[in-house]
Amino acid sequence: MAQDQVVEENMENMDDEEESFFQDIDLLQNHGINAADIKKLKTSGICTIKGVQMTTRKRMCEIKGISEAKMEKIKEAAAKLEENGFMTALEYSVKRKNCFRITTGSVELDKLLGGGIESMAITEAFGEFRTGKTQLSHTLCVTSQLPGANGYPGGKVVILDTENTFRPDRLKDIADRFNLDHSAMLDNVLYARAYTSEHQHELLDFAAAKFHEEPGVFKLLIIDSIMALFRVDFSGRGELADRQQKLAQMLSKLQKISEEYNVAVFVTNQMTADPGAAMSFQADPKKPIGGHILAHASTTRLSLKKGRGETRIAKIFDSPDMPENEATFAISSGGIIDVKD
Repeated sequence: MAQDQVVEENMENMDDEEESFFQDIDLLQNHGINAADIKKLKTSGICTIKGVQMTTRKRMCEIKGISEAKMEKIKEAAAKLEENGFMTALEYSVKRKNCFRITTGSVELDKLLGGGIESMAITEAFGEFRTGKTQLSHTLCVTSQLPGANGYPGGKVVILDTENTFRPDRLKDIADRFNLDHSAMLDNVLYARAYTSEHQHELLDFAAAKFHEEPGVFKLLIIDSIMALFRVDFSGRGELADRQQKLAQMLSKLQKISEEYNVAVFVTNQMTADPGAAMSFQADPKKPIGGHILAHASTTRLSLKKGRGETRIAKIFDSPDMPENEATFAISSGGIIDVKD
């Protein structure tokens, strides 16, 4: 079928638009910054002018070979290149037109999310085991490659797996539903297995470098699940503050990557029993892990619950522009679908 080469089509006309979306860090050479220093910045995951602005002075000085004087010079040069400060809401609304949404495979779930998983934002889905979090991740790996609404051309995906639940064969079943060529579809998914929370953070740097190498090609970054390794690496209340600090840094990086390269970020999260809930007579004594840090970092939070049989219930838990509402979807061999009446 014509859809075999899922991503290649529609890509040419998008290039110019995407190219102008961010400014390459190599532009600093025109402002007296030498190539060796630029290379050092790139190796630590800073590949754009916006990336320089998004990095604190302290963090930049920690990069090997970047002294305080060099750092000030780099910051100064970046400030000249990047329009600094404020813009009108009208200008920002024009900029927001670059945002796109990726379908989940279910019309009802898309409606709930206002069209799908949004770019330049972090969408978090949390729920107990068997609520469809990983199935949703697998479905998005395929649907993000399909051309969609408002001229969305389709694109490649990066998936970070922390629980060893990623199965390429599952993607083949979902691809069959959309009549996609297996090899072409799998070739567009970049997979990495993270083993520790530090490794997870490093892999984000590699992902950012990849987004920079191929501008406008990658559309989605999935982490399944975001908290699993933090749960293992940090134990007990004594290490809680340290864990939350590291988590905040990683979520900050995720938010910056999504805005810098205009990609959608989808993360899954686990639940924990809340021992204090019994005292306050809450109906559901379970809550998502990660505390307030994760709650504030996620743009849209989606709560998933088990329904009857293969049906699942999704509810908007928190969103800046979507009302609190519910939608029902089902899990099939072809991924996430609408419930058949």
